[in-house]
Amino acid sequence: MQRMTYGDPASKNVLIQPVDAHDLAVIEGEVAAIEAETKDFFLIALRVGSWNRDLSPWTAPPVFGSEPFGCGARDTLDAILPLCTDRSKTYDIGGYSLAGLFALWAAHETDAFAGAAAVSPSMWFPGFAEYLKTHPIRAKHVYLSLGDREERTRNPVMSAVGDRIREAHALLCANGTDCVLEWNPGNHFKDPELRTAKGFVRLLKRGETIPEL
Repeated sequence: MQRMTYGDPASKNVLIQPVDAHDLAVIEGEVAAIEAETKDFFLIALRVGSWNRDLSPWTAPPVFGSEPFGCGARDTLDAILPLCTDRSKTYDIGGYSLAGLFALWAAHETDAFAGAAAVSPSMWFPGFAEYLKTHPIRAKHVYLSLGDREERTRNPVMSAVGDRIREAHALLCANGTDCVLEWNPGNHFKDPELRTAKGFVRLLKRGETIPEL
């Protein structure tokens, strides 16, 4: 995976974010929004080769367009974990859309991450609700967010995103995880860089008041 870095390489707070071309087009705005709250972070952005394949924990049929979802998340996580071996540092993982789902899945699969920011995640992903019920979270801090118009879609699969994220929030809180669910104005495509920055800032501040970015 192509690697881009931002922030302070000496920081003990390392942020990991899978990205694609759309994320990279706005990532400077994301970094600026984080820096407005704290300079103490080092962001590693990893560009995946195939969004639907590399971030999907298992195969699933397409829900829009014709491209199905692969099962490359395990390989992607295996490629990320060697970046998270310095025990003097704290590692958080986050992402937007399918990368947000991947971040939440990764936080259940390994204890390498202190926190996960699942920003407008693809919680409608087939079988994911069942997965959450049978796999304990291993991160201590989780940030969930969704646009308040995202569940208002005619697609019968994707329209479940609101109910699924509410269920995930309730489950994580019931299990004692420091978890917040925030609703942002707009649909899935509104201000992704600011929403992602807000998620990472919340993890960096570890439960303090979430800023208005």
